[in-house]
Amino acid sequence: MPWYDEAIFYHIYPLGMTGAPKENDYSEPVHRLNTLLPWISHIKGIGCNAIYIGPLFESVGHGYETTDYKKLDSRLGTNEDLTNFVTECHKAGVRVILDGVFNHTGRDFFAFKDIKENRENSQYKDWYCNVNFWGNNSFNDGFSYENWGGYDLLAKLNQHNPAVKDYICDVIRFWVKEFDIDGLRLDAADVMDFDYMKALRNVANEVKPDFWLMGEVIHGNYSRWANDGTLHSVTNYMLHKALYSAHNDHNYFEIAHTIKYIGGMVGNKLNLYTFVDNHDVERIYTKLTNKAHFVPVHIMLYTLPGIPSIYYGSEFGIEGRKERGSDDSLRPSLNFDDYKDAINTNPCTKLIATLGKIRSNTPALLYGDYKELELQTTHFAYERTLNGKSIIITVNNSDNEVNFNIACSNSAEYVGALTGEKVTVNNGRIQVKVPQNYGEIWIPTENISDTFKPIETIEIKKTPESVKVEEPIKITEENIQKTPKIVGQTDDTTSQIAIDLNKPYEEMTIKELQEAILEKMRKNGPITDYMLGTVKENVYRDSLINWVKSFN
Repeated sequence: MPWYDEAIFYHIYPLGMTGAPKENDYSEPVHRLNTLLPWISHIKGIGCNAIYIGPLFESVGHGYETTDYKKLDSRLGTNEDLTNFVTECHKAGVRVILDGVFNHTGRDFFAFKDIKENRENSQYKDWYCNVNFWGNNSFNDGFSYENWGGYDLLAKLNQHNPAVKDYICDVIRFWVKEFDIDGLRLDAADVMDFDYMKALRNVANEVKPDFWLMGEVIHGNYSRWANDGTLHSVTNYMLHKALYSAHNDHNYFEIAHTIKYIGGMVGNKLNLYTFVDNHDVERIYTKLTNKAHFVPVHIMLYTLPGIPSIYYGSEFGIEGRKERGSDDSLRPSLNFDDYKDAINTNPCTKLIATLGKIRSNTPALLYGDYKELELQTTHFAYERTLNGKSIIITVNNSDNEVNFNIACSNSAEYVGALTGEKVTVNNGRIQVKVPQNYGEIWIPTENISDTFKPIETIEIKKTPESVKVEEPIKITEENIQKTPKIVGQTDDTTSQIAIDLNKPYEEMTIKELQEAILEKMRKNGPITDYMLGTVKENVYRDSLINWVKSFN
């Protein structure tokens, strides 16, 4: 099996974690990347065996306005520092993937600077999209160009230009030769040209066995981007949202529906990159109304299908909130000495380390088929089955202890991997109790190694005034037939506008594209509040066009 199917990622935003200045003055290198070397043992200690780190290369500010793809950002150090960092990770058995920012560049990139200097005579004028020397931009250059996300600081590359494609492919070859990296996360993959991504996949197949390409995709049919011809995986933003909001709303229906919806898109062939927070969204500890839900949220992250990722610092339960449109608080500087004993002293860290060990030693959590066993608003049970042996997961988001009575048939006894509690199978069923705001991973006794040692019950204190829990609604076949409307479904008919579905998508307005997507969704089933919200929040034309085309 390829290494990434068994990976647990640790996500690092290096400019933030090392405390680098917000702006780059391109002065002498400062070797801040070396401050991350002590973290490798911590990363390994909490069970992670892969690092996603980036952006890393010379840029103006936050890292995504690239100035030089072949030079480590001088705020972080030198190329030798990066080579050494990857080498030390590999010695510890940790793979490394970098951020590939190949959709746009900064204005200090050599090709863009040449256009500013030589205008119509620049050999690079076709390296960017829609360069117009009759227009202007917010920097008053005397020409206009297509940017990314409305920011002229990010000039959009012309991915249809063979010269651009060849250059970026050579950058990937350089990164593998120079730094020996194991894969890439493609920034803004959901607005990339598909032929461009296919060229990157061809290079991935060429440079190293099992070289992994993962793409940032927020909306659309994930299998359109992740398949045998383009990317190996994409970011699972749908599950990200469901994991925290289902706990805040005491509504496990949302997670169950999301898993089924994604399964319908990708089947059992793709392992999506799963996470509860990252450098672009608020910290999970901040997003949770009841902090005690940190436990069941992460149990699900580690046991549902997918490749789990921990964003640096979130294993300590640190806070991070978007403030006045800034992401700075999401990307703080951390001092290793402040956290070097966290596995022993911090309950959040202890939980993450334990879950990492359980997942790594339980093949069914990596490769097993998923099946829903019991679903209510406040508690949920499901199993992962491999070679006829099932691992059972039970989670509880309520303020009360919950009793489960679950059918099982492949063992005489189960052991709770977190607590060490043993339960006997009677008449093909087990009866287990799950404490408030908690969860458990039940493993057949014969699958537990002799060295297995349960940890003491991990208690993460809830917020003082928890949300009142309504009486759970039990799902039955009879209820489903009587009430076809799923939990979270919305009446979206008032939002509909008249559109001509024969009109080319490229000629549609933003609202028309949004409605076209909703119309495609309606044909596949009911529209939920979440689905409606994600469509309305997306106001980027390229993303919407790719999204509407992603439906079968």
